[in-house]
Formats: sequence, C-alpha cells, structure tokens
Amino acid sequence: MKASSILGLNSRYVLFTSKYNTKDGKKIANSKLKTAKILKKNNILHPEILAKFKSISDLENFKWEKLPNSFAVKPSRGLGGEGIIVIKKKLRNPKNQNIKWITTQKQKIGVDDLKLHVLDILEGAYSIGSDPDIAFIQEYVGRHKVFRKLAYRGTPDIRIIIFNKIPMMAMLRLPTKESKGRANLHQGALGLGIDLATGITTKAIQNNRQIVFKPGTFRKLNGIKIPQWNLILETAVRAQIASTLGYCGVDVVIHPEKGPMVIELNAQPGLSIQLANMEGLKRRLERVDDLVVIDAEHGIKIAKALFAGKFVDRVRFKEENPIVKAVEEVKIKNGDGKWYKFLAKIDTGAWSSAIDIALARKLGLLRKNKIITTRKKLSSLGEEERPVIFASLKLAGKRLDTKVTVADRKLLRYQILIGRTDLQGFLISPEIEKENRVKAKW
Repeated sequence: MKASSILGLNSRYVLFTSKYNTKDGKKIANSKLKTAKILKKNNILHPEILAKFKSISDLENFKWEKLPNSFAVKPSRGLGGEGIIVIKKKLRNPKNQNIKWITTQKQKIGVDDLKLHVLDILEGAYSIGSDPDIAFIQEYVGRHKVFRKLAYRGTPDIRIIIFNKIPMMAMLRLPTKESKGRANLHQGALGLGIDLATGITTKAIQNNRQIVFKPGTFRKLNGIKIPQWNLILETAVRAQIASTLGYCGVDVVIHPEKGPMVIELNAQPGLSIQLANMEGLKRRLERVDDLVVIDAEHGIKIAKALFAGKFVDRVRFKEENPIVKAVEEVKIKNGDGKWYKFLAKIDTGAWSSAIDIALARKLGLLRKNKIITTRKKLSSLGEEERPVIFASLKLAGKRLDTKVTVADRKLLRYQILIGRTDLQGFLISPEIEKENRVKAKW
C-alpha cells in the first residue's frame, strides 16, 4: 500500500467531508432516530424502532412486559457503540413479575437496570459532547447463518464507504471475545476487507495488525462469500443518496430473514478500512471525483469495473451465468419452508420482482413477520400501497433471497414476475418459452 494513496484525517476532512457533506446530512448521520426516519421515508430497510424515551415520564409510563424476547436499547447520538445494550432473550417468569432478560454478554438484567440505563442516556452519558439525548428500543437483528461460526455473540456488520453514489471500499466487522461481542475495531473486533466486485473477503486485521485466521482457531478469514452482496451494495448507495451526504460510511447488517438493513450512517467514517483492504482510499476517491453518476445501479457498475480486486491468496470466484428465457420455471418457498413450482415471467423492463396477492396469501407469505415495508405505486386505479415481502426463490438453479412487491396480478398470465434487480448474473434469451413446457406444481 503506497503512502501517496492513503487517505489521512486531514485530507478526509478538507477534500471530502467538509466539501461534500451538507449540514442537514451531518445532522441525519449524527442521530440514529433521524437516520431511521429518512430511511423509512425512502423505503430503505432498517431495524424497527419499538419505543422512544424523550423524558422521564416516557420512561415511567412504559410497559416493559410488552417488549419482545429480544431487542436493543440505544442512545440516538451515541458514538462507537457505547451505551448499547442488546437483549437476546427473556427469562421465563410465570407470574410476570420481576422480569429478567439475558444480554448477548450473558448477563442478567431487569427492568430497574434498563430504567437506570435509559436515564443515563437521557442525561447525555453516551452522546456527542455529553448533551442530553433520546433513548430508543430497536428490533434485534441477530446473526445470519453464514456468520454464526465467525462472530462472537454479537451481530456482524458491513461498513461501506460511499462517495458520489459509488461504493469505494467495504469491510466486514466481526465481533470477538476481546470486543465483548461488539463489531467495533477499536475494542478488538476483526476487520475483513471485501472485494467490491464479488463480495468475497480478501484480508483481515485485528488491532490494526494483519491476521490470517480467526483468533484461537485455524479458520481462514479470506475467501468468505458475503450473502446478498449486490443487494447490500444497492441498499448502502440508496441510503447515501437519501442522507444527502456526498461522502459517508454506511453500516449494513444482514437480517436472517429480511435481508440487508442499514443500522447507521457516518459522516466521517474511520480510516482503518484501508488497512483491512491493504489499499488506500485517496486514489480511488480521486478517480471518481468528477464522474456523473445517474443512480445506485450505475454507481455499483462503476465500482465493480474500477475496483475489482486481485486476491493475493489466489482465492478465486467463478460465477456461472445461466441462460433464462422469457418464461421460466421458478421455485418459491412458502411460509412453512416448503418449495413449490410455478411459471414466472422474466421481465428486464421491471425494476423489482412481484407476486400475485392471492398466491402470496395462499403460500403464507403475507404473515406479519414476512412484510418488510409498503411501496406506493401508480396504477389504473390511482395510487395504492403495496406490501413488500421477503421471499426465497430458485431460478435456473440459483437461489435468490430477495424483496418482492405484492400486487393484484389475477388479470395477468403469470402470477410471478422476476425483475432486473434479481436477474444480475443471468443471461436473457429472446426465445419464447412454450407455455406447456412445465405446469405449476403444488
């Protein structure tokens, strides 16, 4: 890594954060609640906020027993993960008295403990400049199955540096025993560099020193394929655009069922990501400074073209490009985990995939835990709100864990449509599919 390519603290501020980041954007990034509000407004998935505490009266009137078994208590303006308590499960209590929970640190904690912690947050114990703050309770995300043997107790996240709608560099942060289950590099978490083109980890650091294996094991840290990589990049860029920050860090977690979620924005992200990737940010930023980028999809294509990595450890990723026709058989997993076959229309003119509302209901995909958000759509009937659900599909042998819009398709020939966000890595044949090639199977 050449010294001339490294982005330092001064150049980060003078050349990028002060030049490209608006005051409103910084205010959004400095408040997790404002971040959540702007993400929701732009239909960008984020962990649900279950409660807010702005005053002592909010705290006293709150019904703690109504909380789910797992959740997180956070300060709105906290720094570096300080002041966050993550509850993993509720202890059984038949009489519903003296409720106790277990944290991810395996500590028992009660209502009085949580109240005291919220009071500390309100008084500014964890906020920027120790100013009075707002506390909130947020949905617990958990760990994706890919990370269960890699992360210690806490939830891993992916930090992506975005500039000018272009992903510049990415890093997977894995909690460790030393970091006490937190994905914080300064507390001893692992930082794994990620190749932007493929989503595969390349190098790793801990405490700013390069490592090869997960501490205490012989498990290699390079060659790990991050699931739903394209969707992660798209989610991060859309969050940067929504924030009005020209240069920022976007922290993304992968919900085991709902997929990528943005948990935080950073107007002045740390620079250790350069060590994790063993490459400087400055040169990359200079290459795209004056490019005109249309949207998130365009920015991601630029990033993959310019910054595709060469793995020094010869980690290779071969991705087949299956050919699909205008009409294809797809498999879809229902709400009980069973797979069923249907014919689907392959449509590159549609942005996202869609499913008929009656079919979605029959498959059990309109259950509350499956609905991610709603999306406004203009139709012949006017503007309507359509549910967006998480669904697992199989197309041409490839599994797609994706977001699908629910719509009324009873007058259309096919109940399922696959849009272009789910067609990356496929080749589309112009040949018309014979309608009687395969029948939907229940």
